[in-house]
Amino acid sequence: MLSSIFNTLLYQPFYNALVFLTAILPGGDVGFAVIALTIVVRFILMPLTHKQLHTQRKMKLVEGEMSVIKKKYENDKQEQTKQMMELYKKHGINPFSGFLLIFIQIPVLLALYFVFTRGIPFTPDKLYSFINLPPDINFLFLGLINLSTKNYILAILVGVSQYVQIKLSLPPMAPRESGATASFGEELGRSMSTNMRYVMPVMIAVISASFPSVVALYWLTSNIFAIIHELIVRRKAKEIIKS
Repeated sequence: MLSSIFNTLLYQPFYNALVFLTAILPGGDVGFAVIALTIVVRFILMPLTHKQLHTQRKMKLVEGEMSVIKKKYENDKQEQTKQMMELYKKHGINPFSGFLLIFIQIPVLLALYFVFTRGIPFTPDKLYSFINLPPDINFLFLGLINLSTKNYILAILVGVSQYVQIKLSLPPMAPRESGATASFGEELGRSMSTNMRYVMPVMIAVISASFPSVVALYWLTSNIFAIIHELIVRRKAKEIIKS
């Protein structure tokens, strides 16, 4: 039943939208249709991602105050939690909102991924009655990249863009203090941050290289959109935290 709902509400609409965009864009270029569909979906999700990015950015801007609270009440976890929640309330931060937003976005992103991995080449059996297969379908993006085969250069660009996007979204790692013994939690945090910054982009590049390049093009477009969005939010978040 869940599979049927997923197909009806997400997969089929995205698949038909991709076919429609391919039909109306010049030359029937599937690559431009993939970029257009990715941007449209990202704009639809923007209210969710925008709120999530604002929350992340505002939390980074109050990290100094958070550190003071943690140090001051390190032996009183109950009071530490109380002070943290008061700090969040003061700056209008909901630290739990990001989890809900992520869960909402996952089905949409999965549907797009399945469209690009399973829906190409196009077949008429998945189309709505008012959508026709384009007379010309061009899988050679910009006359250079065959979207039905792997492309390692595009995969490398995905990895680089993912690194930039993660670098912008994560706070800088605090340097280790000379002679200080880090706690387990601090070491775990540093390890996770390092993996996110350096290991994940490599993994995503490898994954992109193992699929047809249409997936890499979608991922690259999504990353570039996220980078631009993050830069805009970064500029505006300082004004919001002061208001």
